This record gives sequence, C-alpha cells and structure tokens, in this order.
Amino acid sequence: MSVFFVILMLAYILGNVYIFMRMLRCISGWTCAARVSVSVLFWLGATALFMAMALRHVALPYAVHSALFLIGGSWMAFVLYMVPALVLADFSGLLFPKLKKCLFALAFVPVVCLLVSGNLRYRNPEVNIIDVQLDKPLPGGPVKVVAVSDVHLGFGTGKKDIRRYVDMINAQSPDVVLIGGDLIDSSVRPLHSERMDEELSALNAPLGVYMVPGNHEYISGIDDCIGFLGKTPIVLLRDSVVTLECGLQIAGRDDRVNPFRKSPGELLGSADKSKPVLLLDHQPYGLAENDALGIDVQFSGHTHDGQLWPGNLLVGRMYEQAAGWKRWEHAFVYVSSGLSLWGPPFRIGTSSDMAVLVLHGK
Repeated sequence: MSVFFVILMLAYILGNVYIFMRMLRCISGWTCAARVSVSVLFWLGATALFMAMALRHVALPYAVHSALFLIGGSWMAFVLYMVPALVLADFSGLLFPKLKKCLFALAFVPVVCLLVSGNLRYRNPEVNIIDVQLDKPLPGGPVKVVAVSDVHLGFGTGKKDIRRYVDMINAQSPDVVLIGGDLIDSSVRPLHSERMDEELSALNAPLGVYMVPGNHEYISGIDDCIGFLGKTPIVLLRDSVVTLECGLQIAGRDDRVNPFRKSPGELLGSADKSKPVLLLDHQPYGLAENDALGIDVQFSGHTHDGQLWPGNLLVGRMYEQAAGWKRWEHAFVYVSSGLSLWGPPFRIGTSSDMAVLVLHGK
C-alpha cells in the first residue's frame, strides 16, 4: 500500500507540473504580476487537500476547513481529467496547427463541464427500492429497512448536507435505519462545533437506528466517535447481534481495521439461524464465506464504486462485488456506492445511492 501511495503521489505531482507548464505557456502574454498571482493560486489549489488533512484537528473556523476540503478535493479530480485532456489537445494541435493558440482552453472547458455534471450527479443520490423475499418468517409482516453508508460527515459533508440526507431517509418512512460505516470522515471536531448531532437525532425509525464502524471511524478516533454517537439515537454495533421486535436480527461487525474483531463465524454463532439475519459489515470482503454461513442479507459500503471513472473499473477487480445488488446462493447482498463521498465532490461513472430494502417473510 505504501508503494502504491508513493506512485500515486508522484503521478499527482507530475500531473500538476505538466498542467502548470502548459498554463504558463497559455498566459505568457499576461503581465508579470498576473502570472505570479495565477501561479500562487494554482499551487494553493494543488496543495489544499493536504493542508486540510494536516490541519483537521486545529481549531480553525469551520468555513476555512470546509473551503480547503472543497478546493483540494475538486483539484484532485481536475488533475485526473485535465492531464489526458491536455494530451489529446496537444495531439490535436499537431494535426490542426491553427488550434495551437487555444489548446489549453480546448482541454479546460470540457473538463470543467464534466466536473459540473459530476457534482450534480453526486448531489442527487439514487434511491434503490428492492423487495427481498426471505426464506424465514417475519411474524410482524414486511419490514422496511433504509440502509446508507459512507456519509463522511465533517468538513466536506456538512450540516446542510446531513439535514438533506436525514429528510431523504425519513421520507421513506423506514421501520429501521442502518448505517454501514464511515458516517464520520476524519475528525469529530467539526461534528461537535456544528452540532450535527441535532440532525442525526431527527432520524425517525420505530425499530431503531443501528451502525457499524468503518475505517474512517478509526481514522477519526474510535473512542471520540463513540462519544459523539452517544449524543444521538444511533446504536453502534461492534461484533454484536441485536434482535428487533419484528424478529429480524442485525449482526454488526467491527471494521477490519481492528485486527482483533470476531470472525463472521464467531459473530454469527450468537445468532438464531431460524430467524432472518442481516449482516452489517463496512468492507465487502469474504462475501462467499458469509453466504455459506447462512446469512439472509448483507449490507456493506466502503468501495464508493470507485467514485470517479476509471476508479470504478479498478474496484470492480478488487472486490467480489464492488457495488449494487446481487443474489448469492443463499444471501442477498447490497454494496452501497455511498450516500455521500470522500474528497472530490463529484460522481463520474458512478452514482451516490440509498438502499430501501423491503423484507418479506416466508
């Protein structure tokens, strides 16, 4: 992983240098002061996300942190698409010499349009309503489960965003709400300062709101996250099983960041296999193993479905099921792309989503 990170950082730096050199050529006719100003703004944008991560525990105004996350995340996506766009533009310049004076604009404008459309796609999550016919009884009748993952509350996803998400969830009139990890992004400080517990406390589900930790709860400090969740109605499940009044059992597994978490077999050993079992596990590993253990439904997240193309192609090779809904031999598995996201506020080639699982007993 460290080698991959070094390669990724090197590619990001070289991409920025390439764009910067091409930009300087484009603005060569500007005054010296203008070129210097643009250059400073360029490198502030290129380093904004790293500054945001380094300063996330520092007591700066929320607006400053939020701006750094927004600019930095957007810049990463800009570089991802601007580099190949410039390469194509330069190639076009070889074929059509008259275009040489506007090659930078020829690449810049389509990339900006792509990012605008990606932001709109991110801000309009899909609501996937799925009827699930179980092989076990639910004495109280059908149960509507609204399941979300990867909200990443913090400096990127703020108070207005979570208020909108809570309204979306409540609009489905759920019996129970499940959160598949990474509710919190990288620090609980902005959640306390912006009192985001007020929005989370508005979640309305008669059978309760349950959550498992994700890797970002550990990045944020698991004890700090537990303290914050104590201000909300959310019940955190860490290698534990809870049985709802309707007979549905929710087995919540701790995140794989914890090397001492229970195995699926150990966790499900405390469940009653004659009743429906829904496994909540943030990272979708070992799906075939879980299916063989006799679970009925599994909900996971973590992958973001790659978030930005071609990331979706990569995660499709990394996981048995990277996103969406699938019936395995015994179990129904839903892997969420995430209600929100981390970093770049765009969805390109993927969609934000919320699952509405209507469980029908035998």
